Amino acid sequence: MNDLWKIYWLEASGDVGQYKPAIVSAAETACQHLSSVTRVPRLDILVQCMPETVIPEIGFAGRAYSSSVFGLTIDPANPNLTGMLENGTLVRQILHEVHHCLRMRGPGYGWTLGEALVSEGLAGQFVSWRLNTAAEPWECAISLNELRANPVLLTTLQSPRYDHSAWFYGTGDYRRWHGYTLGYQMVAAWLRLNGECTTEKWFSVTADEVIAAGLADGLLTK
Repeated sequence: MNDLWKIYWLEASGDVGQYKPAIVSAAETACQHLSSVTRVPRLDILVQCMPETVIPEIGFAGRAYSSSVFGLTIDPANPNLTGMLENGTLVRQILHEVHHCLRMRGPGYGWTLGEALVSEGLAGQFVSWRLNTAAEPWECAISLNELRANPVLLTTLQSPRYDHSAWFYGTGDYRRWHGYTLGYQMVAAWLRLNGECTTEKWFSVTADEVIAAGLADGLLTK
């Protein structure tokens, strides 16, 4: 592994030994992709078994904790895990979390629903842009036409008292992955309005700018 990214294997909750080569390889590939467009930051990566936190369809999940730390949780019992570690999905997941870390060095992830939608949408679109890949399943769970037919009130995005799990994981009144899909499409609208943007803009654009694009595109309403 490179000198800038350090992987820490947290094995009190389970042995991750057999997955180490695939995870190291994916991290190295992600780092190479990032280095071609921006300066690679120093990061600590925490890896542990935590079945209750993973995305069942892929057997793992990422979470950014700060501007310099993100984690990967895996479920060794998940039948999808091995294939998803090696088919590029993990590379994309790592780049997604690294984007969060880099954004935390500027505007931050955010405290309101609107800011969270923008941060998730930017991370997803950044991966699609850098790797020329399609949206992940959680980024296209609802059609664009349906999103536009049911625009979200702008005032809803402005409150810090929102249920993150309900919006993003489907634990409440919203469909699973609604937040990821809406954020991805809001950023798509912003990209259509702005065309090519600098790499730095991917991390530093304000949430208000992206939200304004979502409003103009009919994804949001006053």
